[in-house]
Amino acid sequence: MDNARSVIQLLTEKKKTLATAESCTGGLLGAKLTAVPGASAVYLGGIISYAYELKERLLGVDPQLLKEKGAICPEVAEQMARGALKASNADYALSLTGNAGPGTDPLNPNVGEIYVALAWGREVCCKALKLQGNREENREAACKEALSLLLTHINP
Repeated sequence: MDNARSVIQLLTEKKKTLATAESCTGGLLGAKLTAVPGASAVYLGGIISYAYELKERLLGVDPQLLKEKGAICPEVAEQMARGALKASNADYALSLTGNAGPGTDPLNPNVGEIYVALAWGREVCCKALKLQGNREENREAACKEALSLLLTHINP
């Protein structure tokens, strides 16, 4: 919760807003943010887009990209973050997509491979994670990394 509290505090001080787009974390990031008192002043909300169809329709992820690479790649994370930014009109948007485990699929066989992206203005950055925990540990670690990415960017 430390990082979530720090994010809410910093966004409040800077009078900036945040939105999220989550896949493998299934809303965990949004839950961490909304657990902090005062979050409603800066956290606009999130889109949980587990299915490809919602990634395409709600976040504007390229269907051809999903067909060719699946949902677990930096390009999808970046498009999810940009889509959340556009949909929410927030100052910042964080996205997470990956394989938290334990199952795999033919396009995305690597358990623990998760991508976190941050979008702001016309910019976007992405961080690749190679996590080694179980499903819940990987989801927790991914949220922590997403919050750290935002903190590092807005408070260098």
